[in-house]
Amino acid sequence: MFKRISLLLILGILVLACNGFDKPKKPDNLISETQMSELLYDLYIVNSAKGVNKKILEANGVIPESYILTKHNIDSAQFADSNTYYTYDTEAYKAIVERVKARLEKEKQELQELAERENDSIKRRKDSIKSLNKSKRGGVKVKKQNAKGLLGTIDSLPQ
Repeated sequence: MFKRISLLLILGILVLACNGFDKPKKPDNLISETQMSELLYDLYIVNSAKGVNKKILEANGVIPESYILTKHNIDSAQFADSNTYYTYDTEAYKAIVERVKARLEKEKQELQELAERENDSIKRRKDSIKSLNKSKRGGVKVKKQNAKGLLGTIDSLPQ
């Protein structure tokens, strides 16, 4: 009996605690959904690059987050307020993230297609070089000087 009462009391406290969070008021300088998706896209790209090329960024004195905020003409407080507002509006934030995800997927596909075309081009070049080398091996004539200084023509043998 005591266990049931304590369980109900704990569940009641949790329900009341979760309802205590009110949606933040809309900031005066709210970033539009479109601009927020552009900003998040750039942040995702820079954070990925930061993981791969951290030493290069540090050597050049680049602070990725500051660069992105400056690029979009936004200060960190405005971003924090807008991000907080959108996280409470789950439908709007989901739409923003879906736009970013779609753009990342589209660019990933374009880069994969480009890489495939480059690989095909490299393979064709290698194949043409091989065929060129094969055709030269069989019938190339080499001029060779004999002991008396006379020039004669002999067929070279494939090596």
